[in-house]
Amino acid sequence: MNAPDLRRAVREVSVYARVSPEHKLRIVEALQQQGEVVAMTGDGVNDAPALKRADIGVAMGIAGTDVSKGAADMVLADDNFASILAAVEEGRGIYGNIQKFLRFLLSSNVGEVLVMFFGVVFAGSIGLRPEAGEPLMLPLLATMILWVNLLTDSGPALALGMDAADPHVMRRPPRDPRSPAISPAMWRDILGRGTVMAVATLLALDAVLPAGLIPGSGSMAEARTVAFTTLVLAQLVNVFCSRSDEASAFRGLFANPWLWLAVVTSTLLQLVVVYVPGFQKAFATVPLGPRDWALCLAAASAVLWSSEIVKFVRRRG
Repeated sequence: MNAPDLRRAVREVSVYARVSPEHKLRIVEALQQQGEVVAMTGDGVNDAPALKRADIGVAMGIAGTDVSKGAADMVLADDNFASILAAVEEGRGIYGNIQKFLRFLLSSNVGEVLVMFFGVVFAGSIGLRPEAGEPLMLPLLATMILWVNLLTDSGPALALGMDAADPHVMRRPPRDPRSPAISPAMWRDILGRGTVMAVATLLALDAVLPAGLIPGSGSMAEARTVAFTTLVLAQLVNVFCSRSDEASAFRGLFANPWLWLAVVTSTLLQLVVVYVPGFQKAFATVPLGPRDWALCLAAASAVLWSSEIVKFVRRRG
């Protein structure tokens, strides 16, 4: 066959007989020319050229020759083809967890940046009035932002890396190797979720302050504590929303015990900052009452429900 005929044939043919080393090499190249990622398995000297040319050359560790092992990218120690399937599944799971990690960290950090940015730009609208001698009033103090990063960027983020692979991961078609780790759709999720997080936090702040869009009756210290706690809770909710770009956060909710351990630990540490006197002084917080907690939980839940709506539409579309 000439090259064009062979390229057409490899789209349909699954079994080849009486092939020489040159034929194997041509089959690999014909598939690669059509944009396929080609894995080649082999054990003999005659397989070496195709093993070297393939994107992933897999040699047999028991029956394979030294030449085939040297030409391959991977050596199958047990000569069991099922091990290749398990390796592919593990690789897809690892890649998926990297995406979860990026989705969570970037969306949470976008939320923090937007809280500070919108809090300064719209300070007058949400009731932030500078005190005497201060040029502006910040929605959160620097120590609070550092504490949020310490709580959420450590335990919960690392626990996402221990998430089990999606049970349907092997039913998905192979991804384009040229595609970025963060797709345009993923960027939209990151920016959208970060915006919801910021708006919910600032509205909780506004609801406590006497002036602003939602008049309240609390002090600046109380308002900051509410906003601070809302941002922490919103990011802890976000960690569950970041586990999938389509599946509901409630699916497999208790499948990762490490994630729950990290979330519970972070919540307890936030309670320490809010209620223990020594930490109150360090972080400029005040104790919160039941009404304040209801406000924090309601605002933080906006991240969950907005994410659920987006995922529902995506599944339907």
